[in-house]
Formats: sequence, structure tokens, C-alpha cells
Amino acid sequence: MSVFRFAFVVLLLLLTACGSEHNDPYPRAERGRNILYSAFTDRPKHLDPVQSYSEDEITFTAQIYEPPLQYHYLKRPYTLIPLTSDAVPVPRYYDDRGHELPADAPLAAIAHSVYEIRIRPGIRYQPHPAFAVDAAGQPLYRDLDREQLRGIEKITDFRQTGTRELIADDYIYQIKRLAHPRLHSPIFSMMAERIVGLRELGAALQEEAKALPAGAWLDLDRLPLAGVSRVDRYTYRIRLRGKYPQFVYWLAMPFFAPVPREVDRFYQQPGMAAKNLTLDWYPVGTGPFMLTQNDPNSRMILDRNPNFHGETYPCHGEPEDGAAGLLADCGKPLPFIEQAIYSREKESIPYWNKFLQGYYDASGISSDSFDQAVRLGVGGDVQLTDEMRDKGIRLLTSVRASIFYMGFNMLDPVVGGLAEQPTKLRQALSIAIDQEEFISIFMNGRGIAATSPLPPGIVGYLEGKEGSNPVVYDWVDGRPQRKPVAEAKKLLAEAGWPNGRHATSGEPLVLNLDTTTGGMGEKSRLDWLTRQFAKLDIQLVVRSTDFNRFQEKVRKGAVQLYYLGWNADYPDPENFLFLLAGSEGKVAKAGENASNYANPQFDRLFEQMKNMESDGPRAGERLAIIRQAIALLQHDAPWIYGFHPKSYTLGHVWLHNRKPTDVGNNILKYQRVDVAQRERLREEWNRPVLWPLAAAIVALGVVILPAAIAYRRRERSTAR
Repeated sequence: MSVFRFAFVVLLLLLTACGSEHNDPYPRAERGRNILYSAFTDRPKHLDPVQSYSEDEITFTAQIYEPPLQYHYLKRPYTLIPLTSDAVPVPRYYDDRGHELPADAPLAAIAHSVYEIRIRPGIRYQPHPAFAVDAAGQPLYRDLDREQLRGIEKITDFRQTGTRELIADDYIYQIKRLAHPRLHSPIFSMMAERIVGLRELGAALQEEAKALPAGAWLDLDRLPLAGVSRVDRYTYRIRLRGKYPQFVYWLAMPFFAPVPREVDRFYQQPGMAAKNLTLDWYPVGTGPFMLTQNDPNSRMILDRNPNFHGETYPCHGEPEDGAAGLLADCGKPLPFIEQAIYSREKESIPYWNKFLQGYYDASGISSDSFDQAVRLGVGGDVQLTDEMRDKGIRLLTSVRASIFYMGFNMLDPVVGGLAEQPTKLRQALSIAIDQEEFISIFMNGRGIAATSPLPPGIVGYLEGKEGSNPVVYDWVDGRPQRKPVAEAKKLLAEAGWPNGRHATSGEPLVLNLDTTTGGMGEKSRLDWLTRQFAKLDIQLVVRSTDFNRFQEKVRKGAVQLYYLGWNADYPDPENFLFLLAGSEGKVAKAGENASNYANPQFDRLFEQMKNMESDGPRAGERLAIIRQAIALLQHDAPWIYGFHPKSYTLGHVWLHNRKPTDVGNNILKYQRVDVAQRERLREEWNRPVLWPLAAAIVALGVVILPAAIAYRRRERSTAR
């Protein structure tokens, strides 16, 4: 090859490398399509609604499965509305002789609650081979063997699909699956306490399973479930023990979504599980999307369900939703997008860079990119950086329905008990540990200091002076101000520990914090915490251990102080206040009250509150009871109320109808993408940078041209 030809090839390669197409991570065929692009970091373990209970999984399951109820996308506090049902069911109450009671019947008289749920006719499942039938109406793929499965590696390899109408039996079948001995549903134990006959069904199924070979089909319809009954094709009833107003929230979770019997039977055929042909891998639902590609190490794809029954975008929300553009699509049919593609990103930097290039439509903000994305104003308000604003990127913030707290073991002889002295000790520490400073230093301001167990968005959470904790804060110039350390020292002296030493013996006050390695075990955070205790001349000893050992110590009450957190299962104050109910004591009752707090006055208020509805004629009375209960918790201080974390999400200008939500997870159907605007901005942001090419050409010329001239001279000289 001549020198000139070589130079030409190099130049051509350089030009080719500068093409913008080489920067695009997606196939050319996807360009211009109505696709939402997102990412996930952790692979989902379960997509079967009977087992799935994690945030990574519900990103997918909530778009596919449809329980009877859902949350209104825009309204706050969170409000339940029908999804497949024709109404939010109102329970009917019965005494132990089966006589119906009025809605305001005393709690002691209620033996059972009955929820009757009617499903709207005409709802159909996504296309799936489990529904495929022959001319005689018999399933095409019912009795497959391993030989017939040869060549079938994914669900789309089945040539025939079918569908059918959603019926009440599908919901009943799923409730029975909660008791399946091989599935280990995380809510079985709790629901077995509530749903009549569920525990007995679980025991009977255990016996059935023992008599069958491993992996054999376990026919749930052979055994009845006393507390769940079919009324007609579209209606079923659930009977609970006693009164449990919070049950209606569970009807908005995938645990209570429908699973057809024939789908379960289809996946139980021999050889299916070995090929990942399971409900855990390929869910089946009536929702707006269906999972068509499941490669959890690389890519997961949701396609629009062609059989979706249809919904329309909401027309009402909070007062500020109109100005935010969240009502612009009022009444339009859902979903807006045809496909959602989720790519796995194990590292935050590539995820962030692809978002900035426009290849992901939205992104969270990692610690590495926080300063590039946002800055804190003088008043502590969060603002986008100029770079983000110039790209038209929007910032969405919301306080999560979660709390992280430091708990005291109320059985401990030093920090526990409701007597005046240990109470003042706990109050002093509540003042001294500066949560606002912690949030600023370690969370980039992404949180708000908690004043009680209830986070924003939950009924009973109060703003302003009324919602402040008077034990910890003074109200100054319209804002809460943490009490001075001098006030904490005064309380500590009144508790019998002046200057951190016992008033009689002079012994120093040493407190032990049990924590797990890798959580609060991070050295800088624990050093900070040690300094907080040192403000009161209290010595803090940190006892780090693994999570299993930590759980065991909490279970036995062998801790003094500990760190824990809680995320809402459903948006009701009962789901947070029960963490401090005496009936939930960790040591005495093996419940969720890790502090073993037991105040009879609080317990009475809690029992009253939990059995009342959040809306209706007694809503005001319930709210007053919640406020009394919170006032007790603030005074008794069984927790140092830490913080409610904030979520920060960035979205590109072409992505519409995004509103933060913690409990409503079926949000993909509301998202809308301006595809043309995205294409234009992607092209603009990813234009090839040509000056390096020009520099390379000049450099190449400097190197090659003299060599080429010398080569030509040598050739001519030789020829002569």
C-alpha cells in the first residue's frame, strides 16, 4: 500500500469515527419512536405478585398487574380510587352471630368485616400463550413435555397467543396463592391473621404438597378458602376477622392483583422453570404494559398492551398542578408511550453522562454529580445549576413517606422507662443531636428533620408551628429553631447526670449504640455522632455488627440505642404509629416496636385511631386523636426523630406529566414524551466535535508529507 493510500484510509477512519451515530447507544430503528428510556441499577428478583415486595421490582410489576384499586396520580394526601373495580369498597360489619351492624358499631361488637368488590366487565388480559386455544376451545399449550419445549427459550417463541376477560375468580385465585407453601409470600403471616380461613388453607396446602413430587402442579382450586367467596362472574367478597380499615390500602398492591389459573398451570409444566419460563420472569396482567424482553443483566422492555381496557388522564389535582403543566393532558387516553426501555447501569457516572446526552429521559442525582446538578441557595432552597437550566432540565423534589430514627430501648435501666429522669435524658439527647446539620453535611440537604414518626403526605402530619416538636424546637420569627445546648444540659442535670456524670457516684455517662457495618458504621458519620454526644459530656460507644446479629440483639432487647428506618407500606398514620404501640413490643410480642415503648395512654389513643376511617364523618375526631398521640410521643421521646429523606429527580424538557409519588407506583401510563423535541436536542447536544479531526489531519500531514516527498525522491533517484 502506498503512503498516500495509507494516509487516505487513516483519514477516512477518522471521519467515520466522528459520526454522531457512533455515540448513540440505541439501534437506528428506534429513532423517532414513542419510547421512554430509563435505567435500573439492581436486577429484580421477583416479578410474581405473590412474592414481589421491593422497589426495584414494582417499577415493572405496577405497570403490568392491576389490583382492584389505585392511587389518584395527582391528589395529596394520597387518595384511593378504582382501577379495575367499579368503586372503592366500603366494609360491612357483622357480629359473631352473623347479624349486620351499623357502620359506627362499637369495635368490641364487630366479629367480621366484609369487603365486596365488583370488577368492571370487558377488561382483557395481554396476549399470552397460556390463553391460546384450539378450535374446540382447549388450551394449545397445556400438556407440553421437554421435547415439545425444544427450541422454546423465551415467551415470544410460542407462535400462538390468546386472551380472555378478567373475572372475579382470578382475584380469588391470587389470594389463595398467598398461602402456597412453595411461594413464601412475605405478607402471608399478616394476612393469615386477618383473612378468615387463610391460615387453615396454608396448612392444608402444606399437606397436599408433601404428597406430591417436587415441582408438581398444586391445584389450589381443590381446596376452599372460607373467607373469600365468588358472588358472580365479576364480584367477590373478602371476609376479615374484626375491623381493619387499613385493609383497603392492600387492595392497591400487586399482592391482590389477579393471576389466572391457566397462567399458573401453564408455567408449572415440566421444563418451564429451567428456561426461566415462569411468572417470576414473564408476568401476565391486564395493565397498560406487558414485559416483552427480560434480560435483567442488560435490558428490560415494556410494550404497550394492545388489549388494555383504557383510562384517561386525570383532570383534577392539587392547586399548583395546573401551573406546573400537570393538567394539560386532562381527559386524554392513556398510556401515551408505546414502549419503555430500561437499561441496566451498574455505575452512576455512565448513567449520569448518558442522561446529560439525552439518552435517558430522567435521572436521579448521585452524590458524585450533586454539585454539577444543583446548588443550595442562601435560604437553603435548592436550585438547578446554570448547566442544567440551559438544557431545559427540570428538577422534581419530594419528601419520601419514610423516616430514619435513633431508638432508645425503653427496657434499658438507664435510658428507658417513663419516669421523669430517663425521659429528660432522652429529651436532652433529642435536642443535642443536630439533625439539620446531619442533613446538610451527609445528605447534601436531601431531607427534612422529623418532628414525629409521621412524614409529609400522611394524614396527621402538620406544617408550621402546630407541627413542630416543642420539646426540641422553639418557634422564632415564624420558623422552628433548635433549642440551645444549654437547655439540653439543663435537662441532663435534672435527669441526674450533671455534666455527664452521675449526681451521686460521679460515674461518667456511657451510652452504647448498636449499628450494622456499612450503614451508620461509616467512620465520618459516627465521628460526627460522637461529637454530638460529647456536647453533653456523654461518652458514646459504637458497637458495629452484621445485620443478622443486630436483628437478634434488637429482638432480645440487648441494645441501648439503635438506628432503624421505615418506609410506608400504605399512606395511613397507623402504618407509622404502630411502630410504637405496646401490642407490637419487640421483646414481649415479637412485633415491630423495637424500642419496646409501652405507654397505656398512647396505646388507648392508637387503638381508637387505627380503627377509624381517615375520611367520612369521624375524620376530624380521628385527626384530633392523632395529634394527642403525637404530643405524647414528643414528650416521652422513645425515638430521636431523625429525618425524612428527600427525593431529587431530574427530567428533560421533552418528558411531561411527572409528579413524585411514593405509594402510587403505576405511573408509567401517565408519562408523555415529545419525541420530535428529543430528537432535535439529542442531535444538537451530540454533534461531532470537528476541531480534533482538523488537528489530527494537520498532524498527519506534518508527519506524512515529508516522508512522502522523501519517498518519491528516492524512487526517482533509483529509477535513474
